[in-house]
Amino acid sequence: MCGIVGIVDAGGVSFPLYYALYALQHRGQESAGISTFEGATLYTHKAQGLVAEVFNSHTLQELRGTVGIGHVRYPTTGSKVPENVQPFNFRYQGLNLSIAHNGNLVNTAELREEYERRGQIFCTTTDTEIIGNIIADALRTSKSMEDAVRFCMRRLRGSYSVVALLNDTVYAFRDPLGIKPLCIGGIDQGYIVASESVAVDALDGTFIRDVRPGELVRIDESGLSSIQIATANRTARCIFEYIYFARADSVIDGTLVYDVRRRIGQKLYDANPIEADTACPVPDSGIAYAAGYAERSGVPFVEGLMKNRYMGRTFIMPTQQQRERAVRIKLNTVRGNLKDKRVVLVDDSIVRGTTSRRIVTMIRDAGAAEIHLRVGSPPIVAPCYLGVDMPTRAELVASGRDTEAVRESIGATSLTYIPLEDLVEAIGCGEQNLCTGCLTGCYPVDIPGEKSCHCVVDYVAGTRQSDLSTFRAGKEQS
Repeated sequence: MCGIVGIVDAGGVSFPLYYALYALQHRGQESAGISTFEGATLYTHKAQGLVAEVFNSHTLQELRGTVGIGHVRYPTTGSKVPENVQPFNFRYQGLNLSIAHNGNLVNTAELREEYERRGQIFCTTTDTEIIGNIIADALRTSKSMEDAVRFCMRRLRGSYSVVALLNDTVYAFRDPLGIKPLCIGGIDQGYIVASESVAVDALDGTFIRDVRPGELVRIDESGLSSIQIATANRTARCIFEYIYFARADSVIDGTLVYDVRRRIGQKLYDANPIEADTACPVPDSGIAYAAGYAERSGVPFVEGLMKNRYMGRTFIMPTQQQRERAVRIKLNTVRGNLKDKRVVLVDDSIVRGTTSRRIVTMIRDAGAAEIHLRVGSPPIVAPCYLGVDMPTRAELVASGRDTEAVRESIGATSLTYIPLEDLVEAIGCGEQNLCTGCLTGCYPVDIPGEKSCHCVVDYVAGTRQSDLSTFRAGKEQS
């Protein structure tokens, strides 16, 4: 899971890209990068670290141009080394191509082997370089980005939202199942495409719509147009975006994430009502869940855990040891709100169980009489191959264990997961349009050794269209 952004802005893009990446920092903490283009030159600055650590006013001023893309990385494919920091750049025959990707391919090894047999040398260990090489190779013969992306989509299997900079034009496309989010916004002097709508908000822009699954969007100084490259008989939106990854104030595929989480909290109470003194969230992602729980149950919403706001997200840290060490630094108990209380502890999910066990222990040490853990996702029983770092069943505390065994492992007084049907109802788009692989073991793409759902993808001779003239006309009138 990463964050991507592309901007065309007549006033310059380096600072807008920086602010947009800052808004997407929750999607990746390992590295950050920006590429811009001006004249005949592609400018890039990227490094390991948080957005505020990688960039300063001097580096941003050196990133010249009115078009550019940016990336924050959360590693799922490829090791934590400097060469894996995106965007990746390709230069040939007078063209400059820069590319950044959110998602995870499941046929990386076979594609890499094929291109290596043809003499291609790879400089990184990421699947993003595969995507870049496929597009670059296709552009050598066709010179058409539309043809290159169509060929690329036919070859790729997995999840991908991509932004690319080809000289002075930004392109963005989304896999035919729409697994990873991508949206379009209007800004004062141009357009933005980004992983989440909060990046549009950060630039005081106007959210226009989501990029459609299988759609290619083109943005340059003359405006924005799009073409439908592929269509599918269903979507497969990542359910974990609604559970954890997306910011609560984001709108994903037409749905406000905060509202989804609040409804989940309400359904958690309905699933197993219990007498309690406080409804306590695990911050930050558990806050909306706990608000919904308190609203439905009448149990007061009280903060029993205080978050160190200068800590990043522990789930997306690359090693289990780092995650465990970070919990005590990240969270501290508010003892006066917990002592002798029957606490309903509301969290978004339980993955490995180690963090939940430590939090329950902290609350018990603070004097809580009872700890009733309520979880905003069903048990996670299978690995994710499409962009979330939970690669093996052995790491998942709920894999092969029933709820009582997980409760004993964590040490809570009681444990209730939201039922899958209630989670789907809270999201509001139907289970057939969600990727529930980590919850059911059934995936929307073919993965060797795993069960897959049947998805049909057609590649269409799309017609280029510009459907945003109304947006511009409205801004001019206002």
